[in-house]
Amino acid sequence: MSGKSSSNSVVQAQKLVDQLRVEAGMERIKISLTASDLVRYCQDHRRSDPLLTGIAASSNPFKDKKTCVLL
Repeated sequence: MSGKSSSNSVVQAQKLVDQLRVEAGMERIKISLTASDLVRYCQDHRRSDPLLTGIAASSNPFKDKKTCVLL
């Protein structure tokens, strides 16, 4: 039984090592560059962002169809 569990832990350790090698090989970009790119993207697309400009009442799919009336 212990032979099976030790081989299982070896397989798990090998998977972890493989994943760490993949992550270590990734190209890294400085956060200052990424943040400035993100800010630029947001500024370039702010006119078409419904969270900033809102949605017209006529085209809003989430608008209540009927009002609720309590008697």
